[in-house]
Amino acid sequence: MSQGASLSGFPEWLPEQRVVEQALIDTLRRVFELNGFIGIETRAVEPGSSLLKKGETSKEIYLLSRLQDRGEEDKVPVEDRLGLHFDLTVPLSRYVVENSGHLTFPFKRWQIQKVWRGERPQEGRFREFVQADVDVVGNGELPAHYEVELPLVMVSALEELRAFGLPKATVHANNRKLSEGFYRGLGLDDVEGVLREIDKLDKIGTNAVCDLLVSQCGATPEQARACLDLAGLTASDGRQLHERFDGLCRQVGIDMGGQAYSLAEEGLDTLAMIIDEADRIRPGSVIADLKIARGLDYYTGSVYETFLEGAESLGSICSGGRYDNLATQGKRTYPGVGLSIGLSRLLSFLLSAKGAHANRVSPASVLVAVWNEGDRSVSDHIAQKLRSRGIAADVAPTAAKVGKQIRYADHLGIPYVWFPAQEGEEATGDEVKNIITGDQVPADALSWTPDSVYAQQRVEFGA
Repeated sequence: MSQGASLSGFPEWLPEQRVVEQALIDTLRRVFELNGFIGIETRAVEPGSSLLKKGETSKEIYLLSRLQDRGEEDKVPVEDRLGLHFDLTVPLSRYVVENSGHLTFPFKRWQIQKVWRGERPQEGRFREFVQADVDVVGNGELPAHYEVELPLVMVSALEELRAFGLPKATVHANNRKLSEGFYRGLGLDDVEGVLREIDKLDKIGTNAVCDLLVSQCGATPEQARACLDLAGLTASDGRQLHERFDGLCRQVGIDMGGQAYSLAEEGLDTLAMIIDEADRIRPGSVIADLKIARGLDYYTGSVYETFLEGAESLGSICSGGRYDNLATQGKRTYPGVGLSIGLSRLLSFLLSAKGAHANRVSPASVLVAVWNEGDRSVSDHIAQKLRSRGIAADVAPTAAKVGKQIRYADHLGIPYVWFPAQEGEEATGDEVKNIITGDQVPADALSWTPDSVYAQQRVEFGA
């Protein structure tokens, strides 16, 4: 985070850091649109009634109030107040319902926008941060093949970000129906509670989760251990997944012909399909990992978490899943599936661990010098000619000594300084100086082009 940021969890990036963030955003947008996703932006606020029923994160919502209403907000039910959205999925669902008559389904959208979450700030976790989402929403139905497409789109996007120093990413997938069927087969009814506790495994460990399953979800020690055994199950292909899951069911005494197992098998088949289909397109990019739970209540099927090799301490950097009942309008449902990248978390990692930074602060390639304030219009005219040809140019702020103007360009990382033609005894044509190499040559604003090495801002790494 930039120095001097005074509000914990609300990062303000320095200019050269913002260049890195914008490069990440541009890359993700390019990949999303390459896959046919349409960009939208939604409002920052949603009614409390929408935000407060979406799971454990509801405890972290920022509610809004006006200064002129201070003291009055306590009289208004929380459900009737406005709150800042904590993710982009809930706003998308409302957006789809309100605009269904104007959208073509399945609706494939990308969205990169800030969200707010009142959690405890820590390394890579903020209260105000940027998420990058892709979702597909259907009208009444949504084919399961999108549950393969979405994680592969994110893998493609994260693969592109490896150019910025990001390690290899792998998507870990599970299915809520599989987990629910298993838990019910054990005799556990508080499925959402079990899922929320299992979702804490990476944060607090197996012993603590086992204790919570017993104390909070009504599980016996044997049932809790069976839940943890399921969470420890992984597989790299569908057949292996079926074999290991069925073996565990037999081991813990689940009725293989019962209704609970049938529900689990439905999720198992979908998960096996995802793993096998993804493996045909991008081998090893998506694996089955049955500890993936996702704490939000609106997920109904496939759920995903994404981890970086060698950066496990970051936790999941991209997550999501399928939600069938989040967006409804009367009897009409709009099922969806989507994933979200925590872009601010990735940015923080790249800045601190990889030393990512801009090669220069200013986007300008050229600073046009000013000999005296009376001739500033000459410099402005030269800069305009360069800009009309797509060459980013700035004009010196004052008609200071040449050395001072060069130092100004150097502080901003601007590689070229343009000297307008002079009249009189020292008459010359226009010249441009590369202040990095020291080369100075005659130049014409209608034909000169900067060397490709110095033409654009770019992201670099290390010192």
